[in-house]
Amino acid sequence: MNMTWDGAPPPDHVVRGPAAALRVLWRGVGIILIIVIGLALLLPLRLIERPFFGLARPWTPWITQVVCRLSLFWLGLSYIRSGKPMKGRGAIVANHSSWLDIFVLNAADRIYFVSKSEVASWPGIGTLARATGTLFIARDPRAAKVQTELFQERLLASQRLLFFPEGTSTDGLRVLPFKTTLFASFFAEDLRPHLSVQPVTVVYHAPKVRDARTYGWWGDMEFGTHLLATLALPRHGRVEVIYHAPLPVSDFADRKALAAAAEAVVRANHALAADEHPINDGAEV
Repeated sequence: MNMTWDGAPPPDHVVRGPAAALRVLWRGVGIILIIVIGLALLLPLRLIERPFFGLARPWTPWITQVVCRLSLFWLGLSYIRSGKPMKGRGAIVANHSSWLDIFVLNAADRIYFVSKSEVASWPGIGTLARATGTLFIARDPRAAKVQTELFQERLLASQRLLFFPEGTSTDGLRVLPFKTTLFASFFAEDLRPHLSVQPVTVVYHAPKVRDARTYGWWGDMEFGTHLLATLALPRHGRVEVIYHAPLPVSDFADRKALAAAAEAVVRANHALAADEHPINDGAEV
């Protein structure tokens, strides 16, 4: 099954020259140092959390949140959060535009991502994902029962899981139909009355005179190339993270109805935010 969205060819937004190289070095080294210091604090603290709290992590998510906020600040990408993350048990679902979503959503709230199992073996990224408590799942229908049990275990430990129902990232200008498979986990008999799903809309606004798709990461775009291009930008735009009212699972008949309701909220607000604060288009001069 193809899990990659293939839209129009991406823009060539690589910034070249000595100044761009300096920005890549300055920002890249700064963010790496922030992450390394964060891991140096997080990993020993997790060794203390594990025997006393198990899956519950009362302290280390705060470190992840601070690291991501500092990384966005160092990069120069400002973010605006509106609405409030829910306090009760449940999960968060958001639209997916870029690898930057990981930093943006971790900066906005203390959550645990749900990711495809292949990510666990990626150099560097896999290590960070495991350290921050990412839940890895296999894209195999035969593993659905096991995945449901993993979801239930995490949710019963009061972890707020976040996943991208679109199943892939896009150019940031659209919201794809939500896949319903993972929503089934919320309808377990002992969980359904106690859980809510909170839709979250993420909208990127490109810097002035930059292509509207600057922050989008899709198709066969290489992560390293997009990372360097992002670090090299002379000026960054901003990203909005909009938290909507939680949807009680018990209000919906099945996973399809719940997924459709969450998608409708995210889609409508994505279009509204883009209209109120138009994303710039065009090539840099």
